[in-house]
Amino acid sequence: MIERRTSPVIAAPMAGGISTPELVAAVGGAGGFGFLAAGYLAEEALAGQIRRVRELTGEPFGVNLFVPGPRADLDLGDYRERVAAEAERYGVRAGSGHWDDDLYQAKVELVIAERVPVVSLTFGCPEKSTVDRLRAAGAQVICTVTTPAEARRAAAARVDLLCVQGAEAGGHRAVFDDDADSAAGGELFGLLGALRVISGAVDLPLIGAGGIVSGADVAAVLSAGAVAAQLGTAFLVSDEAGTAPAQRAEFASATRGTAITRAFSGRPARGLVNRFMAEHGPHAPAAYPQLHHLTKPVRGAASSAGDPEAMSLWAGQTYAQATPLPAAELVRALDEQAKNALDAARARWS
Repeated sequence: MIERRTSPVIAAPMAGGISTPELVAAVGGAGGFGFLAAGYLAEEALAGQIRRVRELTGEPFGVNLFVPGPRADLDLGDYRERVAAEAERYGVRAGSGHWDDDLYQAKVELVIAERVPVVSLTFGCPEKSTVDRLRAAGAQVICTVTTPAEARRAAAARVDLLCVQGAEAGGHRAVFDDDADSAAGGELFGLLGALRVISGAVDLPLIGAGGIVSGADVAAVLSAGAVAAQLGTAFLVSDEAGTAPAQRAEFASATRGTAITRAFSGRPARGLVNRFMAEHGPHAPAAYPQLHHLTKPVRGAASSAGDPEAMSLWAGQTYAQATPLPAAELVRALDEQAKNALDAARARWS
């Protein structure tokens, strides 16, 4: 289904209100493919977003689910005190810091009942029985991977495609088993390297994701063997995205570097370096989603105040090249740029 679209451009699922139904519909209407992000949404809210997409477009779309890790009741130690001090600074109370499964099974049942045409899964490998049920309901199933070992596990679960995430990507790393000894969450492959080693490990269609903001980037991952390119950061500044004004302003100024941190959620994620990341990142335990819940009130208060220093400003390494455009315009521009890049490469070869 994804391979049959007129454009190879996919708008990545971005949780926290970024991937709006309007963004998904606009990308699909321009020939690309858009994902809703089910992460952190209640079941009823996700059902409402699915209905809204269908009101806006008849084009196919996808829903992304977070695969929960094992239940763990962790001692967050002095990190609770650190976040409590930040909460006081912003006039709120720190969150509970509890574990949950993000209503995973309820959302699986919902996408099956709604017969969502494409379902992608992140943060782990779904059980084969879940993949079988999704496919029986007519869904194409995608699993996000970062290494050949993860790719082999996903292939054994009989998914249809793999989304290969390079280390350049903004937002959370999709590692299956988070390595508590590494702030980056295990071995790091750049996108082109990841495509190469994963294509050698499994025989499945691959989608490339990570640091893609231009048509030349799209052409590069297609040339490396991907069937499509998934872009998140590029669509963060689209008109239809639910990106906070403070984050849009930081993208426009393009003065910050990026780094991978656990500071905000307990899981490694790439974002713009700010005060919260610098002060607390070195002390953050590997505790997802506990830290996500613990820091949520602080992040929300900082966003409401327009203060980027305590927001999770997720961004890929190439964020400074992202161009603010309506989503449909961006898809068309990326398509044209990709074709021009491929033509230029052919000319250089000859």
